Amino acid sequence: MCKSSGILSSIWGANKLFCFVPHNFVIFESYQNPAIMIQRKNENWFRLLFVWQGSVLPQILPRLILLFILSVVIVFFNGELFSHKVPLNPAPFTLFGIALALFLGFRNNASYDRFWEGRKLWGALLNDTRSLARQCITMSGYSIDSKETTLFINYLIAFTYALKHQLRYTDASADMHQWLPEEFAQSIENVKYKPIIIMKAMGQWVQTAKEEKKIDSIVQVSFDESFSKLSHIVGGCERIASTPIPYTYKVMLHRTVYLYCLLLPFGFVDSLGWMTPIVTIFIAYTFVALEAIADEIEIPFGTHPNDLALNAMSKNIEATLLEMAERPVIFQPENDSLIVD
Repeated sequence: MCKSSGILSSIWGANKLFCFVPHNFVIFESYQNPAIMIQRKNENWFRLLFVWQGSVLPQILPRLILLFILSVVIVFFNGELFSHKVPLNPAPFTLFGIALALFLGFRNNASYDRFWEGRKLWGALLNDTRSLARQCITMSGYSIDSKETTLFINYLIAFTYALKHQLRYTDASADMHQWLPEEFAQSIENVKYKPIIIMKAMGQWVQTAKEEKKIDSIVQVSFDESFSKLSHIVGGCERIASTPIPYTYKVMLHRTVYLYCLLLPFGFVDSLGWMTPIVTIFIAYTFVALEAIADEIEIPFGTHPNDLALNAMSKNIEATLLEMAERPVIFQPENDSLIVD
């Protein structure tokens, strides 16, 4: 549900409530999956300093507070541990910090490559579903308002939602019953790879159209090429979702980041005094936040705030396919600053 006190109005949509909040953002929240993804336009440089929603600060704040308290304790005892002075100075932290920053940069690049590849795959899904819809409408012998054309367009929309639910491990039943024939929707309720079964049904649709002489062999080949592209998209998404960055590498980097941050106060206490906790928190925020961002976008199909907005992309594909088929479309309201989906 919408939890903002500034809500002006709301309208019911298919499985969703669209909530309008004045001036700053719009929330699209699913009852089946209340997690939200954020798409934010560029903010003013000053306002960007205080952005809370969509940043990783809420996630890492407890860790930073704990480190701040530890730094205060270390300064209070003047860097002594069990009555023994820890002999550290800022020099090794400077050299090691550069190396650690390079490793974190590599980690973030690897995670962002996965994020961007996932986005390109969903962009290709939009293009290929449009191509298939165009082929169905303009290259087959069925009229645009025939039940055969309607069925094929519904197959494409159901395919999109089935892929989204498969990648997020959510229940696809509501969307399948909305867009597929009831008997077919019931038959795939317990199927793990629903997009593939729906694509098989689309192939059978093409075969039936060929047998009824609504399409010729050349058009059939064109459909098959588009189906192969859809299969490539599904396989690419599954590869990203099922192959995370090696766990040992993540553990090594995680331990290194936190050991570095925990030792920082001992290195700065003599030179910075009571400024040590402030400087330590600033440096720790940089390193810990970079690691948290990399972890968050590593699997881009999840439900974290900075993952791909699959709900919004699925609705966009649905809208463009319905437009092509000259069927009614309910567009989502747009906003100037922030979309949460």
